[in-house]
Amino acid sequence: MGFYQFRQKQLIPAGLDQVWSFISNPANLGKITPADMDFTITSESKGEMYPGQIISYKVKPLFNISTTWVTEITHVKEKHYFVDEQRIGPYQMWHHEHFLREVSEGVEMMDIISYQPPLGFLGALANRLIIKKKLAKIFAYRKAALETMFGKPDV
Repeated sequence: MGFYQFRQKQLIPAGLDQVWSFISNPANLGKITPADMDFTITSESKGEMYPGQIISYKVKPLFNISTTWVTEITHVKEKHYFVDEQRIGPYQMWHHEHFLREVSEGVEMMDIISYQPPLGFLGALANRLIIKKKLAKIFAYRKAALETMFGKPDV
């Protein structure tokens, strides 16, 4: 029964208002998700997120198998952070913290994902062989997509 964390930091050369407006709108998640995951929001999601908001998706996280994923936005501090937690989906537990911090070069965005795969020992094995590599690939795609939208940092 493994418990894991994935972290990624990214510098975005844009203003905090602009980055928050984009990242806090659930409708934009598909723009920063790899196409092969066939990501589709199935619930209504208009405007900025709020605590208690439930968002449902169809997504193909592994092996081209479609699954329903339901998350709840549990915490929001405007222009600073928000947290989403899985309520229904492929993981035993999924807790994703998104932090934004204004810096002289733009906005530093930090993601911390704490997760637990299902199936005990098999989930731990799947994490070692597949899941953590897939998360790295998804976030590499997201980094590139955000650089296309907002530009690359000068540092």
